[in-house]
Amino acid sequence: MASTMKALVKHARAEGARLEQVPVPSPKAGEVLVKVTATAICGTDIHIYAWNKWAQGRIKPPLVFGHEFCGEVVELGDGVDDIALGTRVSAEGHFVCGKCYFCRTGQAHICQDVEIIGVDTNGCFAEYVRVPRGNLWVLDPEIPTEVAAIHDPFGNAVHTALTDTLVGNTVLITGCGPIGLIAIAIAKKAGASRVFASDLNDYRLDLAQKMGADVVYKVGRDGLVAGVLKETHGLGVDVLLEMAGHPSSINDGLQSLRKGGWAALLGLPNGPVEVDLADQVIFKGIKIYGINGRRMYDTWYMMQALLRGGLDLTPLITHRFKFEEYEQAFNLAISGNSGKIILYP
Repeated sequence: MASTMKALVKHARAEGARLEQVPVPSPKAGEVLVKVTATAICGTDIHIYAWNKWAQGRIKPPLVFGHEFCGEVVELGDGVDDIALGTRVSAEGHFVCGKCYFCRTGQAHICQDVEIIGVDTNGCFAEYVRVPRGNLWVLDPEIPTEVAAIHDPFGNAVHTALTDTLVGNTVLITGCGPIGLIAIAIAKKAGASRVFASDLNDYRLDLAQKMGADVVYKVGRDGLVAGVLKETHGLGVDVLLEMAGHPSSINDGLQSLRKGGWAALLGLPNGPVEVDLADQVIFKGIKIYGINGRRMYDTWYMMQALLRGGLDLTPLITHRFKFEEYEQAFNLAISGNSGKIILYP
């Protein structure tokens, strides 16, 4: 193994990134070294690349970013003796303390001392990445490499969509980014009777139909609330999966939700959001779930079961680039005219 590797580095407190040669990390006790086979671009990576307000307050360059990947184990740290070299893996990207109240009560996904790969520690836009052994997820051999590389957002979608009952229910998904698109396929697979989806982007709405949406609405052109109420005979949908985080999306979603329905909110607003709690929440008697990450590791077993049961995520993967083409890849991701974008080392 060489002593250095290619890595995409957030090298300065400014827009962009740089492909550099950096030292290959050595696994510490309890860790493994994974040779990266494929990675994928996430919305968080776009924020880091574009150097938005969130990134400016969180990211400390220089940092190898990226957190969606798959690969194979090539080196074991001290004390790791239960996984073989060459094992094909993905990984949970939230490194938790295991000691806080939340970790000790089965809620490690909201650990108070969490570190996120590619955000707080060096990530996977590299030829090798170092990961705690406990965070590895051993992949079924039949799972395609590119699907294996997007287990992180797949898990976000599973956690959101399967928080409560979907069987026989009508579902509205607001925001057809990659996680929203995956949630469409999950909802159909899990027995939703009809799935509605909304977005601003025509490319994403076309993908939404390919992933199984029964009816799509373009924000600003189609009347979402009126359309949903018409399709549900004035009742509203049973379930809202909110993936956009935009104030109008949240409010339109809640107005489209029937009395006694449930909503799961994953999309992150840029600031406070005004909602009519009396009319849209309290008097309607709805349940609202806030979703953060993936339950560890309940969500991962659900993901495995869905894939074994035939869930097909391949239509979501639309573009592929080499690390050396990262600028083209990120410009495309920022445009929104793509599904998941795979980056190969």
